[in-house]
Amino acid sequence: MSIIFDVSGLTEFATRLFSAAGLEADKADAVGRYLVEADLMGHSTHGLALAPWYLQGIRDGVMTTRGSYELISARGAVQCWDGRRLPGAWLTSEALKTAVDRAREFGTATVAIGNSHHIGALAAYLSIATDQSMLASVASSSPSGAQVAPFGGLDGVFTPNPVAWGIPTDDQPILVDISASITTVNMASRLKRENRVYDHSWLMDRNGQPGNDPGLLDNGATLLPTGGIDHGQKGYGMALSVEALTQGLAGYGRANKPKGTNAAVTISVYDPEAFGGVDKFIEQTSWLRDACLANRPKYPSHPVRLPGQAALQRKAIAVRDGVELYPGISEGLQAEAKYYGIPFISAKA
Repeated sequence: MSIIFDVSGLTEFATRLFSAAGLEADKADAVGRYLVEADLMGHSTHGLALAPWYLQGIRDGVMTTRGSYELISARGAVQCWDGRRLPGAWLTSEALKTAVDRAREFGTATVAIGNSHHIGALAAYLSIATDQSMLASVASSSPSGAQVAPFGGLDGVFTPNPVAWGIPTDDQPILVDISASITTVNMASRLKRENRVYDHSWLMDRNGQPGNDPGLLDNGATLLPTGGIDHGQKGYGMALSVEALTQGLAGYGRANKPKGTNAAVTISVYDPEAFGGVDKFIEQTSWLRDACLANRPKYPSHPVRLPGQAALQRKAIAVRDGVELYPGISEGLQAEAKYYGIPFISAKA
């Protein structure tokens, strides 16, 4: 029997849990809010499933619990922050708010963050900009991980290196969230725990042979770049671009050999009013949306969808009816609640 949780109650519980672990109020609120947001959108490997890992990071001293980022540089529309290993959800949401404000002044703005903790699902943050009719991108990489090999190589250099775009229209935004690898590290970890394999050969073993067993990652295997065995130069190029955009612009990354969970993030926001005008921008993006949705489907029972469309539908249903967590997540949360001596949230009646 599935267990359904009220969204606001689950968010309050998650916030209280991270507060009990030592995060300052604004940081606990951001982590709780955006982990739940990921679950609402169906990104269950990047939602509350991450909470036990984050909490262990707090206990181990890997995640900083108090204070603010260090402003490394600021020049007009551009800022660079040292995140001081603060929660990625707080840093990313604060950077997007900052970029929105500065884009309203300068037309566009970019914030690069080095030395952040993990940031979760990129798409979860995009509404900060799209709700204000602004175009936004979020790119992330992890200089402490190396699970993706360069195309033609055998040894890991990159992480999946995702990029997300929030594109406002005259209705719901288009939410693009893609990565430089075919699959993710978090999904591989879930499949290993459940003794399952991928549906397709999305891995390459240490000798260069394709495989679908995530357990191979414990023996030198890598995640295949987007494009796979034959067109992986596409994901390779994307990975290089994201590394430069994040670690390069932040000035802190693999060359510094950081230990423990570490992320680099770069956020850019564009105010269409400073370009061709917001009304004309919305006219173009809305036309494009309609053209895609009206396209003849290859399979009549599966009409063309837009990136983020299903996620927003799942979120609307969850807000209305409650959210069902992926199996095992609530048990992990109960254990953490018991550890910190706070009551676990009751299921929705």
